[in-house]
Amino acid sequence: MMAANTKTRSVTAHVPIELAERVDEIANRLERSRNWIVKQALAAWLDQEEERSRLTREALADVDAGRVIDHQAVQAWADSLSADTPLPVPR
Repeated sequence: MMAANTKTRSVTAHVPIELAERVDEIANRLERSRNWIVKQALAAWLDQEEERSRLTREALADVDAGRVIDHQAVQAWADSLSADTPLPVPR
């Protein structure tokens, strides 16, 4: 995560009381500060969003390069999943 000598900046957000209470509960359970909990949650969310963005760019590059699977092939495979012998995954 962040080094101890990292400069910081305060970020303020208004959150529903129920959400703030959940943060308090977890902070108490983990014997950590609310600040620590919020930093952990924010860092995890940012990592998730960056990964989602990377995967979206990768998928769009696949589409641009023509690396796609025909919709009808995918639909036929999905429809076959409940059959005794489903079709192989389309490639």
